[in-house]
Amino acid sequence: MYFNISRNFLIGCFVFLFLPGLLIGQVNPASKEGKVFRAGASLSNITPPLGMGIVGNFGNPPPAEHIHDQLHARSLVLDDGTSQLVFVVIDNLMVGREVLDEAKRLIHERTGMPTSHMLMSAIHTHSSVSSRGVGIKNRRGWNAGKPFDEYQKFLISRIADGVQVALNNLEPARIGWGVGKVPQHVFNRRWIMKEPVHNPFGGMDKARMNPGIGNPDLVKPAGPTDPDVSFISVQSLEGRPIALLGNYSLHYVGGVPKNDISADYFAVFADRIQELVGADRQDPPFVGIMSNGTSGDINNINFRGPAKKNPPYWKMRVVANDVAQEVFRVYKTIDYQNWVSLQAAQSELTLETRKVSPEMLENAKKVLARPATEKPLYHSLERTYAEHLLQFNEEWPAKIDIILQTFRIGDLGVAAIPFETFAETGLEIKSKSPFKPTFTIELANGAYGYLPTPEQHEVGGYETWLGTNKVEKNATRKIVAELLSLFSKLE
Repeated sequence: MYFNISRNFLIGCFVFLFLPGLLIGQVNPASKEGKVFRAGASLSNITPPLGMGIVGNFGNPPPAEHIHDQLHARSLVLDDGTSQLVFVVIDNLMVGREVLDEAKRLIHERTGMPTSHMLMSAIHTHSSVSSRGVGIKNRRGWNAGKPFDEYQKFLISRIADGVQVALNNLEPARIGWGVGKVPQHVFNRRWIMKEPVHNPFGGMDKARMNPGIGNPDLVKPAGPTDPDVSFISVQSLEGRPIALLGNYSLHYVGGVPKNDISADYFAVFADRIQELVGADRQDPPFVGIMSNGTSGDINNINFRGPAKKNPPYWKMRVVANDVAQEVFRVYKTIDYQNWVSLQAAQSELTLETRKVSPEMLENAKKVLARPATEKPLYHSLERTYAEHLLQFNEEWPAKIDIILQTFRIGDLGVAAIPFETFAETGLEIKSKSPFKPTFTIELANGAYGYLPTPEQHEVGGYETWLGTNKVEKNATRKIVAELLSLFSKLE
């Protein structure tokens, strides 16, 4: 009798202690130390009222007359028992540092979480309203220290609320990640031309953005593309999907009527991946997220392919479905971990802003002195860029401080850059990072325009024009070096 009781007791202990781990995967050694990994996610609606101006193109923003899909701030919180990391991906063209800093301040005030552990970025949809302040001038001006407008206040509140809800949703979780490839939807939009082309300042460029499908003067793309789609997946210990955060280096897709509000292919991806992983109608809801990678010179137009007119929203559905299908293919192969270490490192880097020469000022004044009805001297956008140049010269400081940030999630690395960053810079960070895989989120923790490499500055083009690009020409060198230094602190 004594033997039978002891044997049953031991069997019961084994079942109670070890069988749950066997059912959900190998028990992580860290669990012996009492550490528990947790994750939580949320959707926070940031859709603006109709009537506000839709930004993303030149000229006066057309009023929003229809909401095709709701805009959101999508939050994911990871917790290793000691540290927490926060991702917030915002359905907007770009969000200035002053807005994000205020949202981070509120979250820190409520939770005590360090702001250096919060990564906030914009998707860069061209079908949203401005988060940079009321009026087209403020969108390109220096907004630090200016009062927030009503939409900025609303956005700050909803971002902070979203993170708090994600924290409320924290539960024991497992995590995995993967990388797929979707090369068919990424094309470098900058092309070297047979003959130099005029820019708005009276000079000549070797490179041209969006040169037109079938243009006979195309020589070669000015830079590479990055076909990778990287992603992080978190599930409950029982395997219920909690969230999936993707990263793909595609600027945006478009094909949106000018008066429609839409989160572009990023939102379509989130909806499609939810369907593929079988996470519809959960409580709490599954949160699909697509962040923008290094796509400052990338779009989805094949300039050597045939021209094709597509109905509204058709192309973004094609792109989102293909990306989601590839993510799902890799998703099914993931080896999840029940615990990983989380770390963050952040710094401020001082960059010089570009100088406006006396010759450029003189030329801008000459352009603006001519009647707007007259034929342009050099370029169809010369008047627009003359205005940008004068505003930049009046408002922007000689130096700016930008936030650079890195996360470590187990063996995975994430970098964050507050610019529209070229694909070649993202590829350089991947190749030099000590963590494999690594991906970079652009327009993160601020927004300061385009970030061409020094070599791209040499060939010119839209992304290098003063007003579109605002910082010193060797800024990428300093940024990459600083990010690698931050990564080294996480090893």
